[in-house]
Amino acid sequence: MNIFQSNTLRQSVRRMVKRFVPKGVILMYHRVAEVDLDPWSLCVTPENFAEQLDVLQKYYQPMALKKLAAANQQGRIPFRAVAVTFDDGYADNLHNAKPLLEQYRIPATFFVTTGHVGREREFWWDELQEVLLQPGWLPETLNLLIDGSTQTWELGSAVEYSEEDKKRDRTQLAWQAQPGSRLFFYYSVWKVLRSLPDKQRDRVLEQIQGWARAKPAMRSQYRSMLPEEVRALGEGELVEVGAHTVTHPFLSAQATSLQKAEIEQSKADLEALLRRPVTTFAYPFGDYAPETVELAREAGFACACSTVEDTVWWRKDRFLLPRFQVHNWNGQEFAQQLLRWFDE
Repeated sequence: MNIFQSNTLRQSVRRMVKRFVPKGVILMYHRVAEVDLDPWSLCVTPENFAEQLDVLQKYYQPMALKKLAAANQQGRIPFRAVAVTFDDGYADNLHNAKPLLEQYRIPATFFVTTGHVGREREFWWDELQEVLLQPGWLPETLNLLIDGSTQTWELGSAVEYSEEDKKRDRTQLAWQAQPGSRLFFYYSVWKVLRSLPDKQRDRVLEQIQGWARAKPAMRSQYRSMLPEEVRALGEGELVEVGAHTVTHPFLSAQATSLQKAEIEQSKADLEALLRRPVTTFAYPFGDYAPETVELAREAGFACACSTVEDTVWWRKDRFLLPRFQVHNWNGQEFAQQLLRWFDE
C-alpha cells in the first residue's frame, strides 16, 4: 500500500468513526440586527434568530459551552448537543439576542472585546466599510504608508460606487467579491489592516479617511456595549461572558509578549467588571499560533474556541474547539444546515 492509499484509508476510517460517535456542534454568531450591507455575514435578523432558536429548542439539546467542552473531555457528549456563542461584543447582543435567548431558555456564551467596551468608535472593519462602501466617488489611487513602505491601490472602475452597486453587494460576501469591484477593493484593504497592531491600524484608518475626505462615524447600530451593558448581559443563569482579547488583533501576526498581554488583560478586564471568574476565550478571527494556544491555557481559561468548521467529537482539544458560523437563515434553512453539520 502506498502513502496515498494509506492516507485515503485513514481518512475513510475517520469519517466512518466520526459518523457514529457522540458529537456536538458549537454555533458562532456575531450580531442579531438588520443592516443595509453585511459583507462578512455577521448579522442574523431578530426574526430569523427566533426561528433558529425555535429549531434548537424543539429538536436539539442546547447546553452551555463549558458544559459541552467538559462533556467532550469525558467522552459523554449528549445526543444532538449544541452550544451557542457570540463574538465581539456588539450592543445588539444585549438588546436583541439576550431577550430571545431568555424566551427560548437557551444558554449562550458571549465573547467580548474589552478594549471596545464603552469606546466611542466602531470596530475598525465597520469603520472601513462606512468609508469605502458608501455610494459616491473616491480618488483613483490610494497610497498608504505602512511600516515605512508605501502600499498602493489603483481603483480603476471602482472609483464610482452607485446605489445599484451597493444594492447588488447586499447579497455578496467580501471574500467572494469580483476583482475590480469596490467590494474587492474594500476586502484587499481589509486584509492589509487585519494584521496591524491596534494603534498602527487606527493611524492607517485616519490616512484612509483623509484620502476619502470622510469623518469617523459612530453609528448607534454598530456600537459596542457600555460597561453597564456588559454587566447586564452577564446577569442571570443563561449567559456566560467570555474574553476575546482587548483590541481584537490577528494574534499570529503579533509578538508573543503582545499576545500574552491581549489574552491576560481581557480576562482581567472582564473579571474586574463582572466581579467573577471568566473562564472561556475565543481567538479573534479564529486565528492563533502554537504559542497562542499555550498562552490561553496558562491564562487559566477552561476552554477556547477557534473558527475551524467541524463538530466537537472524540475528546477534541478544549483549547481548539471548532465552531460553525451561522448565517441569516430562516428556521427551515437553519434546520437543514444543522442536519448537514451533524452528518459530516
